[in-house]
Amino acid sequence: MKKPKWVVEKERSKRAAANETVWLFGLHAVRDALMNPRRERLRLVVTKNAEAKLADAIAESGMEPEISDPRKFAAPIDAESVHQGAALEVKPLAWGSLADVALREGPMPPRIVLLDRVTDPHNVGAILRSAEVFGARAVVGVQRHSAPETGALAKTASGALERQPYLRIRNLSEAMEELRDLGFILLGLDGDATDTIDTALEGRRDRPVALVLGAEGPGLREKTRETCDALVRIDAAGGFGSLNVSNAAAVALYASRGNA
Repeated sequence: MKKPKWVVEKERSKRAAANETVWLFGLHAVRDALMNPRRERLRLVVTKNAEAKLADAIAESGMEPEISDPRKFAAPIDAESVHQGAALEVKPLAWGSLADVALREGPMPPRIVLLDRVTDPHNVGAILRSAEVFGARAVVGVQRHSAPETGALAKTASGALERQPYLRIRNLSEAMEELRDLGFILLGLDGDATDTIDTALEGRRDRPVALVLGAEGPGLREKTRETCDALVRIDAAGGFGSLNVSNAAAVALYASRGNA
């Protein structure tokens, strides 16, 4: 009996995910990945100079580095990448299910950042840094329209990719409904909204909150907007101006703090 098309696609996606690897580059990103016991590490390429700077992390990882000429760096990464003489091939991190990360223990009420088609790895990397600083449980994007783990994302995240859960799910609206069932308030960021984050969370800061941000330009998709419990804005001085999505995520996480 012939398998349904959706089953074939799901199996193909699983096989592709199992074979996927990522090249991280830059001293900071490589060091953090070498020292992360959750990382499955495959190949380490370094110059002599970078090997000396990463000696402790290399020793802790137990890896045998390949020494490369800095003029003909052997790792298969973009020639324009600022690799600082270090590149590491790894498997993407597995953080578990959305429910797993949403309900994990933390010092503050849960906060999650949901990204609606934010594809720029530099923006996502910066959002991961903010999420770590403000204690978010996870950053979540969609599989086909969000930035995957890449060297550029890891470098911008400045180590946060190794510690801050980053999930890519199949369907954002379904993930939002799942979080609602877990008790989360779903707040969509929209510059034209009437309510602010403060007013939307008045008397409810002890509740779990998911902040939903759209891509710069198009913003939130209609289905995403409809699935939110409320649309909220970030106050701007004089009522004008806008923020880059990564800056908006940082401000929104700060404004939604459970202990504010």
